[in-house]
Amino acid sequence: MFDAYVASILSKWGLIISWSISIVAVLGSLYFSEVAGYVPCTLCWFQRIFMYPLAVILGIASYRGDTHITNYVLPFSIIGGSFSLYHYLEQKISYFGELTPCRVGIPCNVEYINWFGFITIPFLALACFFLITVIMWIIRRDTLHKGKN
Repeated sequence: MFDAYVASILSKWGLIISWSISIVAVLGSLYFSEVAGYVPCTLCWFQRIFMYPLAVILGIASYRGDTHITNYVLPFSIIGGSFSLYHYLEQKISYFGELTPCRVGIPCNVEYINWFGFITIPFLALACFFLITVIMWIIRRDTLHKGKN
C-alpha cells in the first residue's frame, strides 16, 4: 500500500524532485567553495563532474516530462555516488586515507564540516546521488511496466 502510494507520487513528480535535489547539490557545492571559501579536493571535483550535468539533464527531462531519461541519469548518479562513498569512507576510516588519490593540493580527508559527528560534504553529496538513483530506479521500473501493458 505505502509502496504503491510512494511509487505513484514519484512517477508523477520524480523528475522534478530529482532535478530539485541536483540543483540544491550544485548550489550547495558552489556555496561551500565560493562563499565559505572551502577549496575542493580532487574527489570533490569528480563528484561535481557527475552532479553538475544532472542539474541540466534532469531540468530538461522535467520540462519535457521525459521519463526515458533514466538510462542516461543512472550512470551519472551511480558513478558519482561511488566517488562520494569512497570520499566519505576516506574521511571516516583511516585505512582509506592511506589509499588516497589526493597527493597534490587539498587532502581529501579534510572535513570542512562535521555536523552531528557524521554529516560531511561527501555525505551530503552521497545522500543526493542516492536519492536521485532511487527515484530514477522507481521511474524506470514504472516506465518499463507501463510499456509492457
